[in-house]
Amino acid sequence: MTMPNFLIVGAAKAGTTALHAYLKQHPKIYMSSQKETNFFALEGETVNFQGPGDKETNDFSMVSLPVYQAEFKGVTNEVAIGESSPLYLYSPKAPERIRAHLSNVRLIIILRNPVERAYANFLHLIRDDREPHKDFTQALQDEPKRIEENWEWFWHYIQIGYYAKQIQRYYHIFDRSQIGIYLYEDFRKNPVALLQDIFGFLNVDDTFVPDMKIRPNKSGMPKNQFFHQLLTKPNPIKTALKPLFPAVLRQKIQHSNLVKPEISPEVRQQLSALYREDILNCQDLIDRDLSHWLNYQI
Repeated sequence: MTMPNFLIVGAAKAGTTALHAYLKQHPKIYMSSQKETNFFALEGETVNFQGPGDKETNDFSMVSLPVYQAEFKGVTNEVAIGESSPLYLYSPKAPERIRAHLSNVRLIIILRNPVERAYANFLHLIRDDREPHKDFTQALQDEPKRIEENWEWFWHYIQIGYYAKQIQRYYHIFDRSQIGIYLYEDFRKNPVALLQDIFGFLNVDDTFVPDMKIRPNKSGMPKNQFFHQLLTKPNPIKTALKPLFPAVLRQKIQHSNLVKPEISPEVRQQLSALYREDILNCQDLIDRDLSHWLNYQI
């Protein structure tokens, strides 16, 4: 059975959904139909996360090899075959499992300022009506209790942002030539250049330019909750109107109802202090200047 030869392993809320969608457009790249299979993090395990809405993660996570391999049954003449599961960067078990199945795999890592990443993670769960707190500080304070109670990994707002130790796990067992590391801010500033660099890394035509009119997976706090539910949850009105509006317009309307309040300076300072040592370690590890993360510049 066909298996992937590259993986987007994270980080969460650093553009992995957009990368998956844009890479999928390349004629020589095959992406799994399901983003976030979670297979290499959860292989052979019983998945029973206990947080609000976690049942969906329990249901879609793949734990058996035949089910995972079925994601790639549609491969024809594509050169690069991949999937995207941001849990892989955070999971201590994923690197060894990946090596056991895919020793020659290429790995794509995209990193975001960990303070901004944590806040986007919080707003994502607010958007999906899962986060019980509307205050970021309260949600951060509850993180240890949530981890203890086995809420899924996506609730680990702070812990996911310690990138240095996560990257080191991959550097320890894979050759660095197999790992491509990118920054979210570069993706935002010049997405075509970053994507074409990834195409080169995957040995496919690096002159291809994907259609990027749609921005997948934007996080934010709904301005009008009723309107947000109408736009995002299954309902007869949404079903009736969907054929009348193209996807780009539907997304524009949905995104117009999302706002991103600023993080309080106090919370930003506290999180930046927590991450400072790891950021310094990370920039040495990947040989990239991350001083802008320390200076709170987005």
